[in-house]
Amino acid sequence: MSRIRSLAFRGINVTPKTNWCFLEVSTEDGLTGLGECTLANNEPLLEAEATRLAANVAGEDARHRNRLARLIPHAQGGLVAATVVSAFEQALCDLAAQRVGQPLHLFLGGALRDPVRLYANINRGANPRSPEGFAAAARRAVEQGFGAVKLAPFDPMVWEDGFTETNRAAYAEGLARIAAVRAAVGPGIEVMVDAHWRFSPGGAAGLVRDVAEFRLFWLECPVAEANRAEIVRLRGMANDRGMRLAGAESLAGLAAYRPVIEAGCYDVLMPDAKHAGGIEEIRRIAALAQTAGVEIGPHNPTGPICHAHSVHLCAVIPNFVLLEVQFGETEAFFDMVEGESLRFAQGAAPLPQAPGLGIRLGPGPHAPWKRMDRPWLDPRLG
Repeated sequence: MSRIRSLAFRGINVTPKTNWCFLEVSTEDGLTGLGECTLANNEPLLEAEATRLAANVAGEDARHRNRLARLIPHAQGGLVAATVVSAFEQALCDLAAQRVGQPLHLFLGGALRDPVRLYANINRGANPRSPEGFAAAARRAVEQGFGAVKLAPFDPMVWEDGFTETNRAAYAEGLARIAAVRAAVGPGIEVMVDAHWRFSPGGAAGLVRDVAEFRLFWLECPVAEANRAEIVRLRGMANDRGMRLAGAESLAGLAAYRPVIEAGCYDVLMPDAKHAGGIEEIRRIAALAQTAGVEIGPHNPTGPICHAHSVHLCAVIPNFVLLEVQFGETEAFFDMVEGESLRFAQGAAPLPQAPGLGIRLGPGPHAPWKRMDRPWLDPRLG
């Protein structure tokens, strides 16, 4: 009765800039487990990969998570395949916890903390994307009880475009946005900055020096992940100025994280339940990171299913520091699911107590996913 009856891909449009994608895995005994596989601008590939996975797992016993979640090795299908497998593993964990009548965090061995502390990613909630717009979004988050906020202030800068007037202006605007947020929230609120790999190693060194005055909690993803030696150097510079260095949000699997941990790249690793291999793989990554004194702050700026899984996961990780949540983008985050409330409580997430994940997708209607021909950070999109 625990055999897999169906695996369905659900792509849902929630804003003019955003689609969220989910997997629903149903078993013959009437249970349905949920996972999230959002990966912007890759919806057709995700759906094709989900169809391929569905054919492979039909009729399999859903209790065999360790084997089933590796039917499509991460290395063979890139980030799209890793994202679908990660969602599948999430759904299998949801099913397993439902089957024994326990909330997922208890099924994983019991919570170390309740509630789970969050930080507000204000990036998509900042409108306009001016210093004043970012400052207003940060104030809204603080008014709702968040003690930490994050912004990605440097669009449309791309270092490979060269030392252009556009890049110089974007850099200056980025610093102005950070300054405005720090001034808006005051000294008692943590501020993080996501650089989205927009810098060369030399440019990132200048960035570390320039943002030191804003007393950041962490600087995130300053350079491409392949530059491990330079990341180590930047970590030392950041630490000398009182801030952490964070990154590695799009890696898949323990093998990808091992050299990053062993090289000493980051103070905070950001594995994403949508990409890294799911719940159990992130627990393995976190355990290895713990031996090196590295904190875990999962990447989590998308939909409600990944968020719910991440809350359960963060409750059981010893070296957890903070969990990201998309703040102020759309009320669909709360309204499209049924079950226990995902509403934030003073900048934290109370642990669900219902069996499994604790939530399910509502009946809708849900708008089908839409093509996003331009990245949402394109300034022409507002």
